[in-house]
Amino acid sequence: MPPPPSKWKGKCDFTTADCSNKLIGARSFITGETMPFDEEGHGTHTASTAAGGFVENANIFGNANGTAVGMAPLAHIAMYKVCGGVLCDESAILAGMDSAIADGVDVLSVSIGDESSPFYSDSISHAAYSAMEKGIFVSCSAGNAGSKKESLSNEAPWILTVGASTIDRKLVATAVLGNNEQLDGQSAFQPKNFSASSVLPLVFPGAKNTSDKDALSCKEDSLKNIDIQGKIVVCLYGSDEMIAKKAGAAAVILINEENLGYTTFAEAYVLPVTHISYVDSLKLKAYINSTSTPTAHIAFKGTLIGDDDNAPVVAGFSSRGPSLASPGILKPDIIGPGVNILAAWPVSVENYKYSKSTFNMISGTSMSCPHLSGIAALLKSEHPDWSPAAIKSAIMTTADVVNRAQSPIEDERFLPANIFATGAGHVNPSRASDPGLIYDLQPQDYIPYLCGLNYTDQQVGSILRRRVNCSEESSIPQTELNYPSFALTFSPHSTYQSYTRTATNVGELNSSYTVEIAPPPGIEVLVQPTSLNFSELNKKIKYRVAFIRLETAINNTVVQGHLKWTSTKNSVRSPIVVMLH
Repeated sequence: MPPPPSKWKGKCDFTTADCSNKLIGARSFITGETMPFDEEGHGTHTASTAAGGFVENANIFGNANGTAVGMAPLAHIAMYKVCGGVLCDESAILAGMDSAIADGVDVLSVSIGDESSPFYSDSISHAAYSAMEKGIFVSCSAGNAGSKKESLSNEAPWILTVGASTIDRKLVATAVLGNNEQLDGQSAFQPKNFSASSVLPLVFPGAKNTSDKDALSCKEDSLKNIDIQGKIVVCLYGSDEMIAKKAGAAAVILINEENLGYTTFAEAYVLPVTHISYVDSLKLKAYINSTSTPTAHIAFKGTLIGDDDNAPVVAGFSSRGPSLASPGILKPDIIGPGVNILAAWPVSVENYKYSKSTFNMISGTSMSCPHLSGIAALLKSEHPDWSPAAIKSAIMTTADVVNRAQSPIEDERFLPANIFATGAGHVNPSRASDPGLIYDLQPQDYIPYLCGLNYTDQQVGSILRRRVNCSEESSIPQTELNYPSFALTFSPHSTYQSYTRTATNVGELNSSYTVEIAPPPGIEVLVQPTSLNFSELNKKIKYRVAFIRLETAINNTVVQGHLKWTSTKNSVRSPIVVMLH
């Protein structure tokens, strides 16, 4: 393990100079020789999430108070500037990731993404392949284009593609309507001088024309002819509440569009605000339409922890599969915490100029990605001989598929989430450290896969950075890659597919595993052999899985199931998704 580059000496993260273990490369900003300076906060937040040190009394406006710590608090952080403002040039991304590879990082955390594209035209896929060849684990954001299907970024199988979920902490701000109906929302800014008993007139600029996006979003021009002075104004989430404040609003209720569902955000608003769910926004609109003098007030109730049995819930913004670039690989791979994440910030959001405790609460798959990056660093530290594919397999096959109430993980509608929202499930770090079996891959194993995508020799060569002749390679179907999940497509007249997997024993010296199958509806799943018996560590055993389309299968549907290898100690789960045409 090489030391961090000299420019970061003594500044391995934002909270402590006590550093050891793994070096993580994070998307961020460097402007000085020794002190990282972040121009807009994103890099500080993601880097501290991955590997920030212990900080007592971390909070935002006094809320969510406690001890903050990153996933791998003793890891070094090396930060590379690849973005300016909102733009991230491909050349800068490639240069930054190449620099990280040259510096000897163990994990690359990349909270950047774009629309789906073939791997040969995707700069992050190119750089991530080079990193993987060097044994570097690459964790990337799945994207924030949910809940729309086929909306993923960073889909390559050598990347861990991370979706976002909620946590069981809420910063509650309740909109109490004039009819006494209470709508629980969230806000990080909870002013104590805003009287919960002061009932104020309620104004909804978009009430008369729900197709007028400017009015719904409380744009400046839409407020010119509306009296909102001293009133509570209703706006779509994503609106600039500063505009409402300048126009004289006393408070704002932010409402969701349908795609966000129950996902609400606790942010550092500039005036009293509550952000409510889509279902509650319908109740709010119904109340406004029921009276000529609608009123409301906002009751700020502070931090509640552990009262949400639905958690983790897939965030409404979290991008969904199936993968457009490679439908034979199930993506996203995993989900992790990405909603209302408290982490370091370069300045005080409370405008305390000399504060040393600077934190902010933001959301996105940018936030879930570094959680997995830090977890990967911990696994790499515990298992230094594991390949990136082995670490990914350990994370995926040990993931949780149930929530705090032991019910299936739900999506933003509070309905059971489908496999294209969750991937293998929600990360469980402690189980991932001892997975029992792994599905390993070496860099050369991806060549037959890439050739099987019908890429040209030149296109495959651009990813590998060397000449390739696919006619001399034994190309494989996408689903044949030794991946910890199965993704299949059946055309109308196909009824049978068969694939192999190779499991490697990284658990007990002598162990036996028996297969358990939960077949997708309309699909018969046969596994041979039905038991795997290991007599030594790192022993590999191959098995075959046959998928048979039954007459009961329904056309134009997506069905899911899983197969699981179980020993007396470990359970190794592989999700299965079948697209029926």
